[in-house]
Amino acid sequence: MRPDYKYEIIIYWSEEDKTFIAEVPELAGCMADGATYGEALQNTERVIQEWIETAHELDRPIPKPKGKLSFA
Repeated sequence: MRPDYKYEIIIYWSEEDKTFIAEVPELAGCMADGATYGEALQNTERVIQEWIETAHELDRPIPKPKGKLSFA
């Protein structure tokens, strides 16, 4: 089952790494990659879940999703 997160995900091609990079700007350091756009998105969904689980374990705040960022 796919998680229902509403965080903005920015996906772009990295010529240097020869892979798609996906970043979640609202979650500091939350990013993933993949050989395809879809794989990068799928990996990012897993990393978001892990980021949130870790924040819970460390009793750190979890930002509420804001949607589209004005600077993105």
